[in-house]
Amino acid sequence: MIIDDLVRGSIDMHCHHAPDALIEGRMDAYETVKLAAQMGMRAVVLKSTYFPTMPMAEIIGKLVPEVKVFGSVCLDHEIGGLNFHALEPLAKFGTKVVWMPTHSSTNSRANMRRLPGVTLEGEGYSILTADNKLVPEVARILAIVKKYNMVLANGHMSPKETFALFEAAQAMGINKLIVTHGLWTNGSIRFTLDELKQLGQMGAYIEHCYVGFMPTDFRNDPKPMMDAIKIIGAEHCIMGSDLGQYYNPPPAEGMRMFIALMYKNGISPKEIELMAKINPAKLLDLD
Repeated sequence: MIIDDLVRGSIDMHCHHAPDALIEGRMDAYETVKLAAQMGMRAVVLKSTYFPTMPMAEIIGKLVPEVKVFGSVCLDHEIGGLNFHALEPLAKFGTKVVWMPTHSSTNSRANMRRLPGVTLEGEGYSILTADNKLVPEVARILAIVKKYNMVLANGHMSPKETFALFEAAQAMGINKLIVTHGLWTNGSIRFTLDELKQLGQMGAYIEHCYVGFMPTDFRNDPKPMMDAIKIIGAEHCIMGSDLGQYYNPPPAEGMRMFIALMYKNGISPKEIELMAKINPAKLLDLD
């Protein structure tokens, strides 16, 4: 069956799991990766907004060798924010993906409180100063990303922050860039389609996630995403589940459902292969 063929060898770069302090997880990380192996997936990136996942990824990768398991870190309040002191040893240990602030972003803090069971105190923070310059910590973070050949995702930041970050990254020779679920309303300010197209042309990959199609989320009509992929170009996009929450399907099953949704709505197998296999493999050095 063509859907199963497309699932085999796919890569989920946005995979939540238990334990998680923000939203309870559906499965623990081992169970999550085990199911991915059963479905023939090639790799997953474990994501937590509360702790670095590389130690967990290292162990689970040995328990489930059929799947390549990558660790990541979110630069949220819980790790000390833009904490380059923590990032350096994590990078040395093999952490592959760095997310800039997600639920700790000024652009996202209030919006994240809309999710079931989520309570977040206080305000978030921006990576821009009052005069729209990058805060000093960003340069230290980018230097580490460059040194260790990491993938840099914008998290839940605003378009203005994202453009400033990616322009600075590219000036340093960093080219593994992801716009995190760019079509999702990350916060009070969202990306326009023109902005996403521009970021894709700059060399960033626009991430599309299945979580938005869940009845528990904010958006259910697939047409805007399918139209956006055609306009941006699949060569500039990646697919991910952003699943793992207790009220949603497991990530691997979500990837299968996402691939099926894409195929049913006119996205070709070649385009799906680009977004679910080829482009993520380039980012993760799996070519």
